[in-house]
Amino acid sequence: MRDIGELAVRLREFAAERDWEQFHTPKNLAMALSGEVGELVAELQWLTPEESWRVRDDPEAAARIRAELGDVFIYLTRLADLLQVDLLDAAADKLEDSRRRYDPERYRGSARKAP
Repeated sequence: MRDIGELAVRLREFAAERDWEQFHTPKNLAMALSGEVGELVAELQWLTPEESWRVRDDPEAAARIRAELGDVFIYLTRLADLLQVDLLDAAADKLEDSRRRYDPERYRGSARKAP
């Protein structure tokens, strides 16, 4: 499966088969998404920056990270579907906004936030 729209349909079907639509409110999905992001963060939390790069080379750690990323993506996709937000359009719009806000000459190599 390589299409976000197809994933959204499959997630709708998955929820409907289990009568879970009643629980899939924007609030609940946002909270679940936050929890899954927390689980992803927990996998990396106490690692040094160098160690965090090396999780790619550890099959067990890489599998855990992959699973957490999958959970995050699923909840994000389900939430966007319910709120009728096209994630690719939203990301493209956000990237364009960031291009305008963060001039490469002014922000190259800097982690400071734009006003």
